[in-house]
Parts: sequence; C-alpha cells; structure tokens
Amino acid sequence: MAATRIGLRAGARGVLSLALMVAVAAHAQAPPAPAPAGDHGPARPPLFLREEWQQGPKGGEHPVTGASLGNPNLELTQIVPAGEIELTGTAGDEGNPVHVWLGLCTAPCGVALRDKQRYADLTGLARIRWNTKMSGFHQVRPIVRLADGTWLAADHGVGTARDWLVSELFVADLHWLKLDIARGVTTGPPLEHVDLSRVDQIGFIDLMPGSGHGPGGWSDVAQIEVYAKSVPR
Repeated sequence: MAATRIGLRAGARGVLSLALMVAVAAHAQAPPAPAPAGDHGPARPPLFLREEWQQGPKGGEHPVTGASLGNPNLELTQIVPAGEIELTGTAGDEGNPVHVWLGLCTAPCGVALRDKQRYADLTGLARIRWNTKMSGFHQVRPIVRLADGTWLAADHGVGTARDWLVSELFVADLHWLKLDIARGVTTGPPLEHVDLSRVDQIGFIDLMPGSGHGPGGWSDVAQIEVYAKSVPR
C-alpha cells in the first residue's frame, strides 16, 4: 500500500512538471505584446520652408535681391557686406542649379530667410536640409535670429569641394555662439542654453571672405529646406 502511495505521488509530480514545461514553452512562443498606440518617440516636424531661388529673366550671375526668392511667403536678409552676394546657375541643371554664391564677399557674409506669418520652433527633431558646394576650405554653417532679435551661429559647418551634395543636420545637435550681425563674426563663449522655440529667421553664413572667380575659396548654397513646427507671429 505504501509503495502505491509513493507511486501516485511520483506520478502527480511528473504530471505537474510536464504541465509547467508546456506552460513555459507556450509563453516563450507567444508573440510580444504590441506597443501602446502612438509610442513611437517624438513626432517628426513638417516642412516649414523651402527655397530654391529664382533666377532673373536674363540668367547668368547678378546680385541677390528680394526678387531672388522663389517662395512668396519669405523675406530675405543679407548678412554684410550687402551687394556682394551673387545669384547664378540654371533651373533644372543638377550640375549648376540656381544658387547663392559667396565668392565676391570681402568679409564674412550670408543669407537669412524669414517667414512672413510664422516663427519656427526648432526644438525636438527639427532639421535643415540643403544642397551645397564649396571651393577651398570654405564651409557654411546655420545661423538663426531669435524672436528677441539675438543672432546666433552654429558650430557645425558643411560643404565639400567634390560636387554638389544634399545633406541634413538636426538642430538639436548644434551648439551656438552669438553672432555680431554688423561684422558677421562670432562673439563670446559657447552658450549653455538656447531657446529655439520661437525663431524669427533661419539661414547660413560663411565666416571666411571669398577669393573671387575661379578656384580658391567660396561657398555655394542651392535649395534649402527647414523642417520645424510653426508658431504664429
């Protein structure tokens, strides 16, 4: 009789062990629970502005003016020295697109764009995409004008002399210095905190003077896009 009880207990333990193994296997093979709806990280901001530049009726090379803008919602600011920033290129020509050329600048110079009705919120996943080409050691870097009138220049320069190159950068990866807009030079130490939730103007600057026509040192900037949230003015 005792042997019978021992056998029953052993059999019960075997059944329990088998049931536990089946349960563990079923759990391992079960598909993972779906992520909560909307749990995909920060949302990508939409296109805030795009500028491809508008060639003049006669084509060729000529000074940049407000008429050089192809986007009617934008206004243009030229960073000193005014009148030395040129527009050239041909629409539809990938090897020579319509672009701003900084080769005649006798001091640091650049361009900024202002949406007439909206500030840009450059926080989160805001980014800039542009098509650039350089000569020599030149690079262009982003600049912004905050809603309070402060001008800033970023620490990151872009551009290659090999060919036209479309590149992107996240604004959140940039560090900033104050920009003396009258002279086109950076001033002071790197800023520890910059509020980019209300940006009035966005553009680019080359902190080196140009060398004129021919190889040497200059910057080209064709189409530029900014992806950011909009804030009403």
